Amino acid sequence: MTPAATAPTDRTALYIDGKWAPASGTASIPVENPATEEVLAHVPAATAADVDRAVAAARAAFGPWAATPAPERAAHLDRLHTALAARADGIARTVAHELGTPLKMATRIQAGLPLAVLRSYVELAARPPAEETIGNSLVVREPVGVVGAITPWNYPLHQVVAKLAPALAAGCTVVLKPSELTPLVAYLLFDAIDEAGLPPGVVNLVTGTGPVVGEAIAAHPDVDMVSFTGSTATGRRISHLAADRIARVALELGGKSANVILDDADLAKAVKVGVGNAFLNSGQTCTAWTRMLVHRSRYDEAVALAGQAAQGYVLGDPFDEATRLGPVVSAAQRERVRGYIARGLDEGARLVAGGLDAALPARGHFVAPTVLADVTPESTVAQEEIFGPVLSVIPFDDDDHAVAIANNSRYGLHGGVWSGDEERALGVARRMRTGAVDVNGGAFNPLAPFGGYKQSGIGRELGVHGLVEFLQTKAIQR
Repeated sequence: MTPAATAPTDRTALYIDGKWAPASGTASIPVENPATEEVLAHVPAATAADVDRAVAAARAAFGPWAATPAPERAAHLDRLHTALAARADGIARTVAHELGTPLKMATRIQAGLPLAVLRSYVELAARPPAEETIGNSLVVREPVGVVGAITPWNYPLHQVVAKLAPALAAGCTVVLKPSELTPLVAYLLFDAIDEAGLPPGVVNLVTGTGPVVGEAIAAHPDVDMVSFTGSTATGRRISHLAADRIARVALELGGKSANVILDDADLAKAVKVGVGNAFLNSGQTCTAWTRMLVHRSRYDEAVALAGQAAQGYVLGDPFDEATRLGPVVSAAQRERVRGYIARGLDEGARLVAGGLDAALPARGHFVAPTVLADVTPESTVAQEEIFGPVLSVIPFDDDDHAVAIANNSRYGLHGGVWSGDEERALGVARRMRTGAVDVNGGAFNPLAPFGGYKQSGIGRELGVHGLVEFLQTKAIQR
């Protein structure tokens, strides 16, 4: 049997109050393989009534779970990590099927990263933030309560674990709605939760659509906090629903990150890494450096290098070892990305690689890895999040000009700076209005705070900063 033949099968139940249970209705949602355009499986299309059941279970479980000593909560998470790690191969293959991520990358990132994050919260759960004394006040931290977690399709397990693990470590209970486009990997997580024996009601799974299940969670009077990752438009809607009842929100939203390459940078390395970052996960990454800003003295060379690098990204079957770029998640996403490419060309950008007429596989929702040069900072492709393998290259004159272009965005999630002088790079990084900046390709740190400025979101995920998001602060005077 080939790896691609071991496709996921239908899932017919929700996970509520510690057991698998049928949804209240009979409707289901098809899950497509974006590389073949075939239906892989179906999952339940839950209703608001199912959300009510899940929230009630989480509410009933909250008191006992919050009162569970921190070392015991850590032990529960440790058992979950063991059970999930045993499913790492299945996780990678499932994501390769339902998202189209090439298997090598799915193994390293889509399976490996959430396991690393979960392990970090095993350790953090055992040593929660210490109490603090300020004058006659004892300042303590307490779990916020029932958390509604609504997650996206592009990193379908990592984004779940980045919410679920700190929430559980903090003493909260959770109702999860995964994306209806990539819900299958969440079932592997809940198989592990069931095996690990977490107490009933502590974690609950409700699959369904955003307008039905997502809105029911965000508006539910017994959900104390909503943690959402996804588009800025949907985040705005969720924020409004939560605000109507003064509920807490954490939002990790879009990005239009700038990769600033100064004139003294190692240009070949900066461009190669920058192209790889922009095309990671077929460009479906909120932190992608989709704007490459290059000093004018080295601009032409950088454009040529970017075009050459893009040509090395082989499109194809996610289970083929030669594939470096899989499909985008859906036909609608493919047309959205192609529309942006067309808009960029209409607005004067120069096509360097890829584009609308490039050769593509006969089946699947593929977009050619595309490099656009001579992009102006105010143009559509430089301002709007495309979420596909499209890189815009923009020239700048000096450091001040680079910072001005980088900050000319309603987003502020991530970025990069490259220079032969680290202090100079740090100076530029400090002036960029964004939640994270990598200097000379600094590695991703799963313990560092992750989140954005401006319309890229509210709050932080990962590490101790992610744990604190799920805690309330209380002052006890004595």
